[in-house]
Amino acid sequence: MLSDPTAYTLVAPNAGYRLDMSTRELRTNLQSQNDEVKIETLRAIIVSTINGEPHASLLMPIIQYVLPSKNKQLKKMLHFYWEVCPKLDGEGKLKQEMILVCNAIRNDLQHPNEYIRGSTLRFLQKIKEQEILEPLVPSVRQCLDHRHSYVRKNAVMAIWTIYERHEHLISDAPELIESFLAAESDATCKRNALTMLVHTDTPRAVEYVSSVMNQVPVMDELMQMAVIELIRTDAKKGSERMTDYIQILSELLTTSSHAVKFEAAITLAGLAHNVPAVKAIASALIDLSVQESDNNVKLIVLDRLDALRLRHEHVLDPLVIDLLRVLSSPDIDVRKKVLEMALDMLSVRTVEEVVLVLRKELAKTTQAQDASTPYRHLLIKSLHACAVRFSEVAGDVMLELMNFLSDSGSTSAVDVIAFVREVVERFPDMRDDILGKLIQSFPEFRNGKVYRGAMWIVGDYATSISNVNDAMQQIRKVLGEIPILASEKQQMDQSETAGAMTDDNVASAPKPVSMTRVRADGTYATESAFTTDTTTDKSSLSRSKPPLRSLILFGDYYTASVLSATLVKLVLRFMNVSSDEGAKNMLRAEAMLIMTSILRVAQSKYVTAQIDEDSKERIVTCLQILGSATQSFEEAEAAAQVFLDESRRAYASMLTHERQRVSKSNETQNRAPIQQPHQQLLFRQLGGPETLDDDIDYETDLNRATGMGTVSKDDFISKLQRVVQLTGFSDPVYAEAYVDVHQFDILLDVLVVNQTDETFQNLSIELATLGDLKLVERPSSYTIAPYSFQSIKATIKVSSTETGVIFGNIVYEKASVGSGSSKDSSYVVLNEIHIDIMDYISPSYVSETEFRSMWTGFEWENKVNVKTDISDVRQYLEHIMKATNMACLTPEASLAGECGFLSANLSATSLFGEDALANVSIERLDNGTIQGHVRIRSKTQGIALSLGDKLSMGTR
Repeated sequence: MLSDPTAYTLVAPNAGYRLDMSTRELRTNLQSQNDEVKIETLRAIIVSTINGEPHASLLMPIIQYVLPSKNKQLKKMLHFYWEVCPKLDGEGKLKQEMILVCNAIRNDLQHPNEYIRGSTLRFLQKIKEQEILEPLVPSVRQCLDHRHSYVRKNAVMAIWTIYERHEHLISDAPELIESFLAAESDATCKRNALTMLVHTDTPRAVEYVSSVMNQVPVMDELMQMAVIELIRTDAKKGSERMTDYIQILSELLTTSSHAVKFEAAITLAGLAHNVPAVKAIASALIDLSVQESDNNVKLIVLDRLDALRLRHEHVLDPLVIDLLRVLSSPDIDVRKKVLEMALDMLSVRTVEEVVLVLRKELAKTTQAQDASTPYRHLLIKSLHACAVRFSEVAGDVMLELMNFLSDSGSTSAVDVIAFVREVVERFPDMRDDILGKLIQSFPEFRNGKVYRGAMWIVGDYATSISNVNDAMQQIRKVLGEIPILASEKQQMDQSETAGAMTDDNVASAPKPVSMTRVRADGTYATESAFTTDTTTDKSSLSRSKPPLRSLILFGDYYTASVLSATLVKLVLRFMNVSSDEGAKNMLRAEAMLIMTSILRVAQSKYVTAQIDEDSKERIVTCLQILGSATQSFEEAEAAAQVFLDESRRAYASMLTHERQRVSKSNETQNRAPIQQPHQQLLFRQLGGPETLDDDIDYETDLNRATGMGTVSKDDFISKLQRVVQLTGFSDPVYAEAYVDVHQFDILLDVLVVNQTDETFQNLSIELATLGDLKLVERPSSYTIAPYSFQSIKATIKVSSTETGVIFGNIVYEKASVGSGSSKDSSYVVLNEIHIDIMDYISPSYVSETEFRSMWTGFEWENKVNVKTDISDVRQYLEHIMKATNMACLTPEASLAGECGFLSANLSATSLFGEDALANVSIERLDNGTIQGHVRIRSKTQGIALSLGDKLSMGTR
């Protein structure tokens, strides 16, 4: 592709070198005998010319004193100068001095040094003036026959640019390059020649490729890329050689070059749609993902493969095992993408093999402890998805996953117990086996969340006498000796007595500790105290205690309350299925003894913290249900229904709504476009370029990525909504800006209007930013005539989701009437431009476990009090979701119905991968107003504050 003709070479000044020298000083330095002085002087002239001060009077001194030099660096700097210097006079004709320059350039094109020739040919690609190029054409043509490939390849590019700009100067360029291509042996030269023919005379390029079609698989990588570019270009025009193109691309899928294989696969995907070709493309992309070492490339290839899978539904499903080979990559993002695709490609035929591979990967994570926890979480989640979708593997998968319930340092055990709960609810046939192993695994648990989940499962699904007896036996085992308080007191007394006899109280002797205190008057004082450390003894003793007992002694009373509820469920269920009155009374008494023991020890000195009121009230309620003999039959039945039926029914309802949400989300993502009746049909063969497949159109892909696509009517209307007024209508300079936000860049298109009858010189916009914004380049200076206007563009780089502010002013000078002098600079302060973070925020969905984990881990919180005129809590929630662009994670069933209060969780993700969470807690008062607050949490401060500001502004 040709470079943009307006893109000049950038020459940076050396640090400390003066750029404000006068014309006389520059002329004197040009006459110096020192080449280094000439180089720096020429550098200063180039920078000054780019900045709008061309120093036209220095053209002849440069020709006289610099042009004859043989210094290679100085000669290259001269090329930069010829590129930017004014070459035309006031009448638009070529300056007379440029004839001497043309002669010097022609001499360089005939220079015996091949690198000078090649550098000069590269320089000619940036020259647009016909008068300069015309006398140089014969020399450029001669360079095609040079012995050195460096000269020949640059000669091809020079001929291309001359032909593109002034076709009549080399009217036979396609024929010339075709002959050159047939005789050339260097790969780079052939690639340049073929690329030129592709863009200037496609039929000639097609004829050449047809003549060497059998040699394409063994060609150089550059030539293969050029052939693919030709195929892509010609295929858009509806070529008759489509069969040959498909054959060439199919052969290139097996090449060793990763770049060629990728381009061939993407191009072939737009040409061939039969099943064998699609599978071959997918296999090539999978091989690329396995062989490529760059994780970014892996993700790009996987995205292309995923798009191919969505287009050809179920065609790639047999390749799921090959796809799992990419799991060898250590990058967690790559593994996550692979597992997501593999789950979508699962079928009854492949699920057993997939589960086998995942189980092997899971076994590897137990052997390697370094950073394998997130990967283990992904594998467990994937195995759970397999078990839920395919019941034939659910049993083996769950029994395998339950081995991870003993993990204490990660979230794997918590995830597994949640998955076990779902499988037990969905597959009644597996309940007995899973319950049996779960009950036997009680002594291995180390996590309070795991115990709570396991006890809930046992309490709700242990329906037989044997299950209840086994559960009670394991609960006794993990609690230890009952009553807990008496046992702990006896054990502590024994340990203290043994310690006194062996150590003579040396270890427990008081230790002096000195510390600094601040007095009331602000002065410092040293204070000594004697302390006795008994924490170590308690900790060491607790390590040898049963696991559930240790959790209670360390203050996990939430688990204790769940244990009490589980005991009530087990007793009530045992009373329903057993006819042995003695066994019923014995089980009830034992359950009440356990709960009473927990209450007593929770209020003693043997625990790390006293029991909270909520847990205490919960345990007391459970005691009253089992111990109250004064309950009526109706009250007993109501209590039994709440404990035995309601919680299980609520969980089943939650699973149903979650499945519906996921199904609805998948339908929305994978829904194919549907043609309505009487809707116009488009045929590619009869349509314009806009109906072609974008996969084979690299330029369209690039334009879409850079935001340079076709602007529709709706886009134009949205542009008008993004126009920001920067100055007032009464200011000498009126300015307004269109703010175009495109991923990581912000483009400011500023329209500047001169509203006076004076000419403004050196008008420029000086911009500055606040937040994580960075000005890429300073806008140029302009001269604006009276009542004229100028469009000035500036690019801002965005590095994070944070409310940014762009501010600045317009600086200009007024040209005095009748003179060439300038007055002092004038300034117009611009209004601030606030960047809307909603352009970078999108809704996201996470599980309840992930939400709780992130909520605990995020350190920045912004609490926003609710102030609104909205009177309906549900309507206010929808208003918040719209204002912050967040998704509601709370199930729809939980929000249904009329209620005076509402609590919901929200989630969103930024373009930079930053997660933002929110918790809404509101209620409607008797007077119809809503009060409450919204808590926003994130990993970084910026997004939390920005969302809070957006919420505050949106609710006013």
